[in-house]
Amino acid sequence: MINRYIILILSLIFLSCNDENKSQRKNVLFIVVDDLKPLLGSYGYNEIISPNIDKLASEGVLFSKAYAQQAICTASRMSFITGKRPDYTKIWDLQTKLRDIRPDIKTIPQYFKENGYETVGMGKVMHGAKNNDPLSWTKPFIANENFEYAEGFKMPANLYQSPEIHKKWDSLQAALDADPNADRGWFAVNSVMRSAGLRPLTENLDVPDDAYADGASTLKTIELLNEFDRNNKNFFLTVGFQKPHLPFTPPKTYWDLYQRDDIKLAEFQSKSIGSPPEAYHQSGELRNYHDTEPSMDENGIVNEAKQRELIHGYMASVSFIDAQVGMILDHLESTGLDENTVVVFFGDHGWHLGDHGLWNKHSNFEEATRTPLIFKSPDIDGGFVNDSPVELLDIFPTVCTLAGIPKPDDLDGISLVPILEKKSEYLRDFAISQYPRRCNVMRSVIGRYPDDCTLMGYAVRNEKYRYIAWVSGDFEDRSDFDNDEIVMEELYDYEIDPLETKSYASDASYQKVKEGMIKDLRSVIWEN
Repeated sequence: MINRYIILILSLIFLSCNDENKSQRKNVLFIVVDDLKPLLGSYGYNEIISPNIDKLASEGVLFSKAYAQQAICTASRMSFITGKRPDYTKIWDLQTKLRDIRPDIKTIPQYFKENGYETVGMGKVMHGAKNNDPLSWTKPFIANENFEYAEGFKMPANLYQSPEIHKKWDSLQAALDADPNADRGWFAVNSVMRSAGLRPLTENLDVPDDAYADGASTLKTIELLNEFDRNNKNFFLTVGFQKPHLPFTPPKTYWDLYQRDDIKLAEFQSKSIGSPPEAYHQSGELRNYHDTEPSMDENGIVNEAKQRELIHGYMASVSFIDAQVGMILDHLESTGLDENTVVVFFGDHGWHLGDHGLWNKHSNFEEATRTPLIFKSPDIDGGFVNDSPVELLDIFPTVCTLAGIPKPDDLDGISLVPILEKKSEYLRDFAISQYPRRCNVMRSVIGRYPDDCTLMGYAVRNEKYRYIAWVSGDFEDRSDFDNDEIVMEELYDYEIDPLETKSYASDASYQKVKEGMIKDLRSVIWEN
């Protein structure tokens, strides 16, 4: 009998400790936005309408110099979601999948799942993982086909709601002898749509927000928050918004917020003096749409009318996402969940809007690598901006600490909590991004990168400068390094040249700066 009482008492103590541990832990709302550069009011862009994200920034901590590890969706996402650099994940392209090279690698939601959290994801989150990585979630991932759309609307056809596009898209999918969601099927269908003049860069329709996936995912998020509120279990909820990725298809409401004639074009649309050809690309993503090349000159420069249309579409898409973020955060507050929930808001990388004559991402320039990053936590007295260089790699350890669980020991990122708690202003002196060139045949096609795929551009960004080393050789293996392997260089001075109009890499007065930044690069990529 005594033993029974002892067991009962111990059980009650154990349960009490568990409840106390749970109450000390924080929920996490993880919001990642595709192709979102810091074109937001809170980042100083007064032309953009983003009141809800700006409010989040005013209540949290905004990092003004946050950088992606590679300015392409898959490489960036699989890097920040695992807390490991692209040279570890071995994902530098759109084809290689997360667990192809590192089958035992751990993602942020997977780690929270192992620590007793309910983990749910939806939208564009695990781009670069097979089937949205089932290991990461306690419930099946919610893809676009799983959303409930506005009455009278079905899932967008290739991201559009145009009836004409729906009709052609549906007929092609029915006739296609391949999975339209697989790479081969997707490229086959899109090639036909582009040739038929049914793949435009923009769509402006007077439809409800939830006629598109981002609006539908907002309503699903609110539904899930209500469910979490009822079951009183710690959650890690990941929402992946797909705009402002191309095509720009926000509802008409958001297009009407802006006057196209008032939109400013990129101030500098030329190549930087002294920069190598490998610094640039042909804006290939833009050319996947049928109305791009008719609007380009022989040098690939988009004409002014199309530039205004594209920037208009991008800005309208940002405001569309801002509205969705506002609905979610308002609901979080109305339920009281905000009192125990950490909010992480960021983009996966930046986006060129005509600067350097470039569109899309896919470069090592500032506009492609810099992204917004905002943390808000009930335990943090926010409302300030931090200007130190940070990396998206730092999200994994930071969110663990904020949530109240131990962070893994093998992450490449560092916890930013000392900055959030105002115990430190700087934790990094620089951030590193990278981008490969000369990769005309993807590894997924021939099983390896081809012999002419020999350049990796590594960018080091500190408070004043950006240095880029274009390194030759087999970048599958970076175990050794010699300065002779640097075949091209760039160096930009943001104090005197914020638009990156000239590279100072060959300027003798910058040699000490360059040598120091090479040392910084070595310390992280090769020696660490």
